[in-house]
Amino acid sequence: MYEPLTWTLVGLSLAAMVFAIVLAALDRRINWTLLGVLGVIEVGLLAQLVVGIVQLAGTSRDVSGPFFVGYLIGALLVLPLGALWALAESSRWGAGALAVACLVVPVLELRMHEIWVA
Repeated sequence: MYEPLTWTLVGLSLAAMVFAIVLAALDRRINWTLLGVLGVIEVGLLAQLVVGIVQLAGTSRDVSGPFFVGYLIGALLVLPLGALWALAESSRWGAGALAVACLVVPVLELRMHEIWVA
C-alpha cells in the first residue's frame, strides 16, 4: 500500500470532519468548499483502490484479499453517502452526519494499513 497517500487521506478526512463539525456548531449547511475537499478525498480514495488492487495482485504477503478489497470499496462509498445525507438534511444534523462519515474514512484507512502490514 502506498503510505503517503494513506496518511494524506487520513489528514484530509480529519480536516473535513473538523470543518463539518464547525458548520454543524454554527447551524449551517455544508458549502461548496467542503464539497470540493470531499471531491479531492474521493479522487484519492479512487486512486488508492486502483493502487491497492494492483499491489494486492502482485504481492506475496499474507494479506486477506477479500477484507482488504472490501475496506477499499467501503472507504470509497462512505463519503458520497454522507454527502448525500448532508445535502438532503436542511438542519445542522446534515453537517453532523457528514462529520461522522469523514471520521469513518480514517478508521477504514488505519484498518487497511493494519491488514497490509500484518
